[in-house]
Amino acid sequence: MIAYHFPPLSGSSGIQRTLRFVQHLPSLGWQPLVLSASLLAYEKTSGDLLADVPTGTVVRRAFALDTARHLQIGGRYMAWMARPDRWISWKFDAIRQGLKLIGEFKPDAIWSTYPIATAHVIASALHGKTGIPWIADFRDPMAQEGYPTDPKTWKIFQQIEADATERARYCVFTAPGAARDYQHRYPDAADRMVVMENGYDEESFTFAAPPRDADGNQAKGPRPLVMLHSGIVYPSERDPTQFFEALGRLKSAGMLAPDDLRIRFRASVHDDILLKLAQDHGALDFIEVCPAIPYREALAEMMDVDALLVMQADNCNAQIPAKIYEYLRAGKPILGLTDPDGDTAGALHRAGLHDIARLDSADEIARLLPEFVGSCRRGRAALPHWPAVKQASRRERSMALAALLEQASLSRSVAANPN
Repeated sequence: MIAYHFPPLSGSSGIQRTLRFVQHLPSLGWQPLVLSASLLAYEKTSGDLLADVPTGTVVRRAFALDTARHLQIGGRYMAWMARPDRWISWKFDAIRQGLKLIGEFKPDAIWSTYPIATAHVIASALHGKTGIPWIADFRDPMAQEGYPTDPKTWKIFQQIEADATERARYCVFTAPGAARDYQHRYPDAADRMVVMENGYDEESFTFAAPPRDADGNQAKGPRPLVMLHSGIVYPSERDPTQFFEALGRLKSAGMLAPDDLRIRFRASVHDDILLKLAQDHGALDFIEVCPAIPYREALAEMMDVDALLVMQADNCNAQIPAKIYEYLRAGKPILGLTDPDGDTAGALHRAGLHDIARLDSADEIARLLPEFVGSCRRGRAALPHWPAVKQASRRERSMALAALLEQASLSRSVAANPN
């Protein structure tokens, strides 16, 4: 399993996908070998998830540098040194370490995961040298319209994805729209495109602190209703400008006051941008920005607040924020500011949640928000349907991956022994 995002790296929800597969696969007949990057490559680390790595798991770390931090001169670095990403230096020792792992343990499959594109570069090299079946976990689309913005990086992304779709036994995506896009883009590989969504870890919720109000979801007493956005607020993909515009309008019209609603942004990364936008639109009194907290504390907070907020722009219609599955498990009302035709809205709809307005429409948000707040206060807001929640557990996702690994290894056996 070739993954840059792995404990003790901190600050990315992307860690959860690989970590939970590593946790659950052994009970499903598969023993993970993790090939990750040296700790030097990580900008921020935390030990809060290290205990979740099963005892005895083989984790090898290949030498890697972060170009932006380690190879700059006078605050600048050469662009070619960060293509396809800032961790391309990981490639060289990772291939060497990967071959050693293969020689030592004789694995049946290779699995690599984006969004660090170098992971796929490493996997392709190892597959080419050994013939071991490769599963490329794209998660989200790579080369997109307007992303990456640097044309040379975009071209390299396109080359990496084309190589993966040609050589990998399966290409895995976390949203139906992403899989459809790639099936159209690479029709010869369409039957090898698989959807395997993200999920939540039940054990982590079990050990998280219980919610404050165990018997309901409405705010009690005179305090403001607390709605939480947990995680990064990307300035483009999760731009809250129209949300703040709607809040300012509702405040001016006397339809919603800061005493009614408090929006908490936890670990947004872009606190300064949020505060400036909120101030510009007269919504500063509605929001609070809070620092990152350990993973299980973040889950406990989701269960403790009155409602949850997900934001996803229409330029990400083929993506679903990983956090949404933890939101579903938290069992609280969810306000979705997203395109109703996108995959994020689809995930909410499948869970019985329909409080959705377009992120780029202040008019739609202003119409929906007072009604949503009122429903939460009266205890009448829709809650996630349990069957849909249960289906999204990491255990269920790991079972799907185990089945895919079985098929990949079987295809190799058939190729080696056609009779």
